[in-house]
Amino acid sequence: MLSIDKKIAGDAVATVDPVALEKSISSATEALLGYRQSDGHWVFELEADSTIPAEYILLRHYLAEPVDTELEAKIANYLRRTQGNHGGWPLVQDGPFDMSASVKSYFALKMIGDSIDAPHMVRAREAIRSRGGAAGSNVFTRFLLAFFGVLSWRAVPVLPIEIMLLPMWSPFHINKISYWARTTMVPLMVLAALKPLAKNPKGVGIDELFLQDPKTVGMNKKAPHQSWGWYALFSTLDKVLRVVEPLFPRKLRQRAIDAALAFTEERLNGEDGMGAIYPPMANIVMMYDALGKGPDYPPRAVTRRGIEKLLVVGEHEAYCQPCVSPVWDTALTCHALAEAGGEDTLAKMKEGLDWLKPRQVLDLKGDWAVKAPDVRPGGWAFQYNNAHYPDLDDTAVVVMAMDRSRRQSGSKEYDSAIARGREWIEGLQSRDGGWAAFDVNNLEYYLNNIPFSDHGALLDPPTEDVTARCISMLAQLGETAETSKAVADGIAYLRRTQLAEGSWYGRWGLNYIYGTWSVLCALNVAGVDHQDPMIRKAVDWLVSVQNKDGGWGEDAVSYRLDYKGYEVAPSTSSQTAWALLGLMAAGEVENPAVVRGVQYLKTTQTEKGLWDEARYTATGFPRVFYLRYHGYSKFFPLWALARYRNLRSTNSRVVGVGM
Repeated sequence: MLSIDKKIAGDAVATVDPVALEKSISSATEALLGYRQSDGHWVFELEADSTIPAEYILLRHYLAEPVDTELEAKIANYLRRTQGNHGGWPLVQDGPFDMSASVKSYFALKMIGDSIDAPHMVRAREAIRSRGGAAGSNVFTRFLLAFFGVLSWRAVPVLPIEIMLLPMWSPFHINKISYWARTTMVPLMVLAALKPLAKNPKGVGIDELFLQDPKTVGMNKKAPHQSWGWYALFSTLDKVLRVVEPLFPRKLRQRAIDAALAFTEERLNGEDGMGAIYPPMANIVMMYDALGKGPDYPPRAVTRRGIEKLLVVGEHEAYCQPCVSPVWDTALTCHALAEAGGEDTLAKMKEGLDWLKPRQVLDLKGDWAVKAPDVRPGGWAFQYNNAHYPDLDDTAVVVMAMDRSRRQSGSKEYDSAIARGREWIEGLQSRDGGWAAFDVNNLEYYLNNIPFSDHGALLDPPTEDVTARCISMLAQLGETAETSKAVADGIAYLRRTQLAEGSWYGRWGLNYIYGTWSVLCALNVAGVDHQDPMIRKAVDWLVSVQNKDGGWGEDAVSYRLDYKGYEVAPSTSSQTAWALLGLMAAGEVENPAVVRGVQYLKTTQTEKGLWDEARYTATGFPRVFYLRYHGYSKFFPLWALARYRNLRSTNSRVVGVGM
């Protein structure tokens, strides 16, 4: 455990100048309010790694769209800047080499026109080849390379479109996988059936990235997370399907394609796109192209326009976001503003909540209803519009923000929205006591062993962080383990999932710091005694991983399969804020570690009132896909500083809300 010199700790307490603290809070509040959109909501950039902008470039050339030289130049600048010192491309800032990100980025730069003899291209090629070549790419990259004719279709798993016709009781069904996998796979299965070839007018290929003839590359190997027994079974099935798939009756195949189109067109979701995420949107555009539907065909055209809305175009660089996060950004900003306080600030918070209120999904039962048919809808999606796929995490955070506003004003205008959100979340608790992000009882873990699931993220099972958020919401609304079976079962789930050193896993934020913050907030508001051994272990762990500069940071490597726990990383403002909020929820406002963390945030605040944060602190899929929310460094530090001020000014020192 990190030892803290008592004298230094005592001096640190004395140096928390309330005037300077108030100035920091005021400056951060003003800066955050400056990002407010004209209609009252907030939306910040959501950046992933180089794969999405690279795929965007390749999509345009796949379709032979007119070349936008200026845009391509800006995306090329982004790709060159994000190249790692190892020569390839990482999944996070300063991260290790990733084969698939590197292959796609190299391919995109070559497609844009970068010479293969340019120094950065030579470095990339050497990095890829020295690690076994592009044959080491993941399944999604292999499909892309098959579309471009680089690889043969023997290099990708068989995805028979007839899957669309399987009954729910079958071992594999699209409603037994996660929403993101479902929306991505349905159009991809149509593409796998039709096996189209990219138009690729420049005729660009990347054979030079392989150590063998690319056409001889076979199926991908077993992924580290997959068991040999299950993988052998599914690999044998894949081999059988390769033989029998060409024999499937044409009428059956057409029925399956029609079913995929019906599934897609019910969920097209306007310019927000099916699932409101990039991969299915890109697959849909390619699917319609393969079906002979031209650029003006309405479903294709509207989806293609939606992809353009994901672009972030700056003066010198551009990139494509995987999706947008306005509901999440607005809800979390409202919590920070509620903590900051002040008449004008709270008025702006209310305008944000008023923007959120009509976005509650009340009239459509999405895919989640397949396993929960008797539950009424009542959730919020993550994006502007995504009614088929509301998000439990977002819903809990929105409900808690509305409840805070209700407490402050005494108004009843959010009562109905809060009640429906609560009802929906209670109805989507999984049978193990936890909550997932989008689905209920998505527990078919064996499916992560199919060859297609080399990423290990085919499912959406319950997780500690989302479970904690749902408990936080129910407890903030007055429930306890004594009055609510849902809360009691949820707390039991969290007791079971606490790790030996005291932390909890963070599925959607990086990683154990995020999970531990989430759970401590939930346990506190649910009334678990702060002296409970699981809370004491968590507090000791958080203090033990504090960096010498007073902040907290954690590396994405902590998601490694050979579990070694927290991995040290430079401090970030968002991870520091999570640790502080977690410690304060556990009653540790006077802990010297909290004071040091507050001092870290105060000293790293910029003149503009914000914090610089280049590191990725959020998670799309562990070990595969990470996220940098540009809003995290704007609202989380403010939230933590204001919470500290507020607790120091009260006698109880108790956090009375769920986050």
